[in-house]
Amino acid sequence: MLSLKNVSKSFGGVKAVNRCAFEVRENTITSLIGPNGAGKTTVFNIISGLTKPDAGAIRLQGKNITGMPSYKIAQSGVSRTFQLTKVFRNLSVRDNMLIAKKTNDDEIKNMLKSVYFEKSLDTIASELSYGQQRLLELARALLMPHTLLMLDEPTAGVNPRIRQELRQILRNLKKEGKTILLIEHDMEFVMGISDKVIVLNEGRVLKEGKPKDIVRDKRVLEAYLGK
Repeated sequence: MLSLKNVSKSFGGVKAVNRCAFEVRENTITSLIGPNGAGKTTVFNIISGLTKPDAGAIRLQGKNITGMPSYKIAQSGVSRTFQLTKVFRNLSVRDNMLIAKKTNDDEIKNMLKSVYFEKSLDTIASELSYGQQRLLELARALLMPHTLLMLDEPTAGVNPRIRQELRQILRNLKKEGKTILLIEHDMEFVMGISDKVIVLNEGRVLKEGKPKDIVRDKRVLEAYLGK
């Protein structure tokens, strides 16, 4: 589905991503983890076209999307959320959803229902709680036609109930055949939901494999503990 080969990106003298290479298989949930500053969000931004890599190649379903404008990458099938929620606070729930796709209220309501979002379509986004805004952003990403869904820290700042709902949402999406790549710091969430875990450290892949293999790896523990 998605492959990165030797992708690199520097900001000034800092190598944020250093010859990073990994693959995401179709109909899987893959988690990208690592300590702060490991390069996770930069990798997301490179894949989605917000940041151009200095080197390397990115392919989506065999198509080279390296360095393409973000809107073309979105049109190629990549939909994402952000670490800091990006809803349009002055717009209604309906209008936020219509930004992703011109459709009818029934489809919007069904998509919102699928992520356990219960507010009226006429509700102004600024009136929503932070957790509700996260769910709205997720529903909008799902409404956009896509083959790959990228979620940047979906559980950050949400309460335990919404965290549980997100766990079930992701499981349901996988059952529907969706392919998901996510960044997440909640290790309990990651280990309980992922088919594959990729550990980044200093911009490179330190380890990848099944969750049970990741938690046993001494290098992963050292990367997180700073030893």
